[in-house]
Amino acid sequence: MTDHEDFAALLGQFERQHGSQTKRQPQVGDLVHGRVASIGREQVYVNLGIKSDAVIDIQDVTDADGNVALKVGDPVDMTVSAVDADSGMLLLGSKHGRRMHGAAGLEQAFEQHLPVEGTVTGVIKGGVEVEMAGVRAFCPASQVSLQFVEDLSSYVGQRLAFRITKFEGGKHTNLVVSRRELLEEERRAKAEELRAQVVPGAVLPGTVTSLQDYGAFVDLGGVEGMVHISELAYERVRHPSDLLSPGQQVEVAVLRVDATDNPKHPQKIALSLRALAKNPWTDAEREFPVGTTVKGRVTRVQPFGAFVELAPGLEGMVHISELGAGRRVNHPNEVLNAGDEVDATVLSVDLEKRRIALTLDASRQASLEAAPKVADYAKPTEGMGTLGDLLRQSLSQGAHQPQSKSKR
Repeated sequence: MTDHEDFAALLGQFERQHGSQTKRQPQVGDLVHGRVASIGREQVYVNLGIKSDAVIDIQDVTDADGNVALKVGDPVDMTVSAVDADSGMLLLGSKHGRRMHGAAGLEQAFEQHLPVEGTVTGVIKGGVEVEMAGVRAFCPASQVSLQFVEDLSSYVGQRLAFRITKFEGGKHTNLVVSRRELLEEERRAKAEELRAQVVPGAVLPGTVTSLQDYGAFVDLGGVEGMVHISELAYERVRHPSDLLSPGQQVEVAVLRVDATDNPKHPQKIALSLRALAKNPWTDAEREFPVGTTVKGRVTRVQPFGAFVELAPGLEGMVHISELGAGRRVNHPNEVLNAGDEVDATVLSVDLEKRRIALTLDASRQASLEAAPKVADYAKPTEGMGTLGDLLRQSLSQGAHQPQSKSKR
């Protein structure tokens, strides 16, 4: 075997061993990373570091004043919108849509799954009529947007990108197109990029998509999470619709992200609105000191007492023995009902257990006013000092005392 044949054999063996490790070619909808290699009149050429070249339509990166937003060497993160079947060229940009000429160009776009620009010319039964390259096309109502659109007339006159899903040539070309396919690809690409940001503790903007009895679903921009009803607010919420409505813009905190076996929804994302709100218990002791008379509303009645809302998310409890009825009460509903407005006096505040004890017995007001306040107990006396002072004093005394000899 010659040296040349030996090298060829080794090269072939290396390619067989490592060929499977090469990166797969990007597909439509994938997010790719590269750098601008050159800028032409109609296209921007991007080096992705792989065999396939990539281009961006110059119009996709040109502002209203005609300035190109990119320059040679700039990093590029964009979505593959199409792949040229003949050359393997990747077409980048979510707004990409080729201007085709005639039925032949449209047929080529259909075969290569290329986006095509078209103008919505009218609303017809079941969808909208689109004119592209001088040919009329039909876009079903379900394919116009990601969500159901009640009034399709708002799209009339708009020039949008579509994908041809059905092409029948002949005397009268029959075209069926979809805008939704392109939007779904763009959303999947954004979701892939967004997942890196969706981590516990992150605060993200979102849009409420739907409300259920148990919580609200929020779209974070291609990735959907859920706010459980208990995480909507500190106060009790009967139904998410009391606070939210579909389409509302919100800011949420990510509590946790769990993997699932569902390929359509690979992650289960738990969100919270409450985590971003001020905890009402933070200032409870200062706002409701012992002995204070406060106004509140009875929220619920239990056999052992009644719960009274003092502020949003902050409830106190009147024990059955503190109802002040002047007689024996078998059940609090003999005195109070949910929704009643009451004047109650604060008996105690336990921040650790998050409990506020209340009384409706007016006769206890005077005794509470005479009792020492919580702040009085918090003041250190001259003799006691702080815990640190006590420790230092104990160590100092130990250092001056003679050590006793141990008995053998």
